[in-house]
Amino acid sequence: MGGNTFYFESEVSLIEWIQSWLGTVGIAIASVFTILGEDLVCVAVIGFLYWCWDKELGKHVGLNLLYAVTLSGMIKNIVLRRRPYFDNEGIKCLKPVDSSADIYDISAQGYSFPSIHASKAVTLYTGIGVYTKKKLLMILGIILPLLIGISRFALGVHYPTDVIAGWLIGALVIFIVPLLKKKIKNRWIFYALLIVTTVPGWFFCRSTDYYTGFGFLFGFILATEFEDRFVKFETTRNVLRWVLRLGIGVGLYFGVNTLLKLPFSSDFLDSGTTLAYAVRAIRYCVITFIIIGVYPLVFRLGDRIFKKKNKNN
Repeated sequence: MGGNTFYFESEVSLIEWIQSWLGTVGIAIASVFTILGEDLVCVAVIGFLYWCWDKELGKHVGLNLLYAVTLSGMIKNIVLRRRPYFDNEGIKCLKPVDSSADIYDISAQGYSFPSIHASKAVTLYTGIGVYTKKKLLMILGIILPLLIGISRFALGVHYPTDVIAGWLIGALVIFIVPLLKKKIKNRWIFYALLIVTTVPGWFFCRSTDYYTGFGFLFGFILATEFEDRFVKFETTRNVLRWVLRLGIGVGLYFGVNTLLKLPFSSDFLDSGTTLAYAVRAIRYCVITFIIIGVYPLVFRLGDRIFKKKNKNN
């Protein structure tokens, strides 16, 4: 199976103790919290912030999140730590990363350290609280990453130290990246620094999470610059427009992803070759550019329709 095995005995004992108490209801609750750190939810939250609520907040949090995801993917491929249930019979895998694959297929289930769910939770939920400085959001920014992190080792897919490392990476990113952006006046030099610090992963990473993150990150940078120069859409407080913008945006995400897969066989996409990883990164770069940079052009048409309708009423 490959990978490295190392852990504290106390970590194994803690996971086994939690799982002995979970039961069916506990597993369901832990699964719900772990979903809050998964890609689709993160896309929906960033999409709502960017398309609907506060464009600058969406840009800020989205960039931090994608940088943290890419960094965490790089570190996973350096440490190569196997998941807890691989080496401890008393730990059950209650929610595999890839439910369609064998739970012991390390190429499908990925490595354990650090927890990308934990780093995403901090950069997303804590990042929103730190940016807005609103008390309720700051409280949620502490509680949600805590619960998401605990759910990861309760479900047997991470050690507690994986989660702690993910939290630390997320915390460092939400404080260091904005500081660098403030100090580096030239945006393109700032963006180049982010890319340069993540590009080494192309030489050694052999897991999809890194290439997905890199594609998202590169596409997000290009898309936000494109939007700032050519689109300049406005957010809205109209609930119906929220629903339309978010619903169409998420649907577009899935549609474009499916469309870009069509020229390639599933065997090639899952082959783990350098070319397949490159195609994956390019695919997510294009998806992000379309939904973040190009899709908001539609908002102008929608705004005109709503304004015309209001005048007629």
